[in-house]
Amino acid sequence: MLQHGKEAEPAVPTVQAAVRTDRLAQFASRRRFLTGLAGAGAAFASPALLTGCGTASAKGATMKFWNFYAPQNSPDPAIRAQAKWFTDLIDLWNSSHSPKIELVYIPVGDYTNGAKLPTAFATGAGPDIFLLSPGDFLRYYNGGVLADLTPHLDHGVVKDYGTALTSRMVDGKVYALPMEVEPLAMFYSIDTWEKAGLSEGDIPTTWDQMLGLGDKLRTRTRAGVAFECLPGYFQNFTWYPWMWQGGGDVVDKQGNIVFDSKATRQALQMWQDAVKHGIAPRTNPAAGDVIGGFKGGNVAMWQTGIWNVASFKAFAPKYRYGVFKLPAPSGGKYVTTLGGWSFCANAQGSNSEAAAEFCAWAIGSMKDDAIDRMVDWCIRAKSDVAPRTTALERGAAKGGYDSTIMKKFKDEVFPGGRAEPRYPPVVYKAISDAIQATMLTGADVAAETQRAAESMKAYTKSYQGASLV
Repeated sequence: MLQHGKEAEPAVPTVQAAVRTDRLAQFASRRRFLTGLAGAGAAFASPALLTGCGTASAKGATMKFWNFYAPQNSPDPAIRAQAKWFTDLIDLWNSSHSPKIELVYIPVGDYTNGAKLPTAFATGAGPDIFLLSPGDFLRYYNGGVLADLTPHLDHGVVKDYGTALTSRMVDGKVYALPMEVEPLAMFYSIDTWEKAGLSEGDIPTTWDQMLGLGDKLRTRTRAGVAFECLPGYFQNFTWYPWMWQGGGDVVDKQGNIVFDSKATRQALQMWQDAVKHGIAPRTNPAAGDVIGGFKGGNVAMWQTGIWNVASFKAFAPKYRYGVFKLPAPSGGKYVTTLGGWSFCANAQGSNSEAAAEFCAWAIGSMKDDAIDRMVDWCIRAKSDVAPRTTALERGAAKGGYDSTIMKKFKDEVFPGGRAEPRYPPVVYKAISDAIQATMLTGADVAAETQRAAESMKAYTKSYQGASLV
């Protein structure tokens, strides 16, 4: 369900130059990165510490697979279907492989925003297999936690994944296997739209049009447009496309910090203006429940992702909603963010080889059953774009993208996507602080942009780890 500087002095290395190829040098680098977290501050650094100590499981013992889909007694039919996909997968592995695997459920809030996963690794009790978002990739790779999956992959799999693997690779090796691709778009209430005398012809293509419609559609109890309000990797994930659309970025291809730019400032300003003028709320409508927020009349437009299509189908099959591409700034170009979770194996665990083998067997094989598993996940258990060409084509042939909404995601929203970046915690936090300060406290946009950029530059002078780009 994310997120080097090249200074003028020749003695300061770029991020690219900081990447280590020697394993001993990598280990020393990881220790500095994970125990120091220079510039992060104690409050933030504490949950980010990893030691690479591995897992408590003994070799040959049952492997633990941490996830947030395990319970099958959820009131949400979509979650039940997703949980069944996982349990069926594990049952199939356990029927013919050893060591066996046990699903360990972690509440989604603890998994995505809490410290449970990094704390487990820090205490030497990390799971053998776990799910990881792109935004957190470098934290775990630099910590020596991620096993190299490449030796276990069938020939042709890397090509089949294509660019979906780019942010999960280092030096040509694969360290995480995406199970899905999740583009962001704007969801809107058709009934609210029509009651205001609007039609599809009024769908906004620019920021000004979007905010203008939001202003028209808002009421005392209904937000005109909703952007993510809670700080975290997810908020950064939803904010990046607004910066990218204006040509901005955090890091350029050479590893230089380029965050302090006109595009960054206008993206922060747009969110600040939306909140300042009452078009967007300061807290998530319906406590972040997208389906509940729309059904309760609490929001007219909401920036969210393709995964909510399955939830609408399960919880509100008759609710009338539409989707459109994220509007762009004047003179800008459409871009959206592509997220999605990946299977990872613990490199320091006693069962690291078996864990890596499982990940490859599950979704990294060219066999029909592995491809079909991904199809079932993306078009039946959930609503996602399949990250593998074979699975996307097979899913389309089975009608998985025939509905109006899924077809729009596949044919219009997804093609303009860019993978969620993989920034380390200190870089992510600097961006997060800038978003929170400008959006919710009205802080000066230029000052916050500059502050964040300087913080990132200072950090990357001594950064040693995998490339940020």
